[in-house]
Amino acid sequence: MATATATKQAPAKKTKPKGPTSSVFVYKGLDKKGNKIEGEVDGTSPALVKAQLLKQGIRANSVRKKPKPLFGGGGKAIKPSDIAVFSRQMATMMKAGVPLVQAFDIVADGLENPRFRTLLLTIREDVAAGGGFAPSLRKHPKYFDDLFCNLVEAGEQSGALEVMLDRIATYKEKTEALKAKIKKAMTYPIAVVLVAIVVTGILLVKVVPQFAETFAGFGADLPAFTLFVVGLSDLAQDRWFVAVIGMVGFVFGFKELKKRSTAFAYAVDKYMLKMPVIGNIIYLSIMARFGRTLSTTFAAGVPLIDALTSVAGAAGNLIYRDAILKVRDDVSTGIQLNAALRSKGLFPILLVQMSAIGEESGALDAMLEKVAVYYEEAVDNQVDSLTSLLEPIIMSVLGVLVGGLLIAMYLPIFQLGAVV
Repeated sequence: MATATATKQAPAKKTKPKGPTSSVFVYKGLDKKGNKIEGEVDGTSPALVKAQLLKQGIRANSVRKKPKPLFGGGGKAIKPSDIAVFSRQMATMMKAGVPLVQAFDIVADGLENPRFRTLLLTIREDVAAGGGFAPSLRKHPKYFDDLFCNLVEAGEQSGALEVMLDRIATYKEKTEALKAKIKKAMTYPIAVVLVAIVVTGILLVKVVPQFAETFAGFGADLPAFTLFVVGLSDLAQDRWFVAVIGMVGFVFGFKELKKRSTAFAYAVDKYMLKMPVIGNIIYLSIMARFGRTLSTTFAAGVPLIDALTSVAGAAGNLIYRDAILKVRDDVSTGIQLNAALRSKGLFPILLVQMSAIGEESGALDAMLEKVAVYYEEAVDNQVDSLTSLLEPIIMSVLGVLVGGLLIAMYLPIFQLGAVV
């Protein structure tokens, strides 16, 4: 029932012209009292910046675009977590009855990140000039994606912007919390492996050569294990830069290839889903994002077909992105959502059944939110289990690496003692 209604109401998409991108400009001029003043301001062109400064009582003599730093300076980057906090603050302000423009001023005043403050003040100027909240956000697609802008636009059109901002804030908070859990699962083993590599490298380059010099005066054959470790030490001393360049090159090449080659990215995403333990965490997180995103967009009044398009973009995996787009195509032909999900064979039975219940009862958004909560908790439990499982394994690996090197160095001494 809910699916058919949503499908019929799906409007044709409108293509909106993109606004000019904002940049940071450096200005020099005179204030109201005739004193020299200089500073930075965000704007789209020198002429508009001069007009903006003139409104503030500053007569600018020179305005030029701020050059980008050579090595990526310019303050802290704006993170998705910053956008989540901004969403919650704006939702709270709007619920309290604070006007939109004033809410921007209050939020911007409390920010410590100058880059984020400049961004918000730029959006605030656009809104104050009558540009609308959603169109002002669309000028900054790097920080506000289509899903965010579409939900804000739906709130503006329905006259319930404060309600929509609250939903956006909840969605962003849940999404960022889920990302943090995934990073927690990935970061710990990677960090320990890197530490193991560094420790092993130091032992091979600094410690083993000292033992090798001592062994040179023994006048006897060394054990095979010791000779192997000494050979590794010689190789590490002669070719350490090759190893470092190789690792850096591999990481950079992997990222670039995944970005440029769809086939390679598809293969990587497919392999990640098949990895032991990690693959299951990724799978559960995709299901959690599916439920959370579709619940939020559908509850906001976005037609189901358009909502599925947003869900596909937020899937985070090419396998499931394509599957969700195929589900969208099936729904557009009149097939119910639960039937379309079942036919793909990639979605869990719980999600399919909850979707069927939601469609029959007309509460699809509520059922999908329950699905999202269930899978978010499942991800949390899996991450805790993975951490508990990895700790003894990683300690064992470190013990074998370091202990093996030490045993290799002391084997000749043990043999010498046995002979004596």
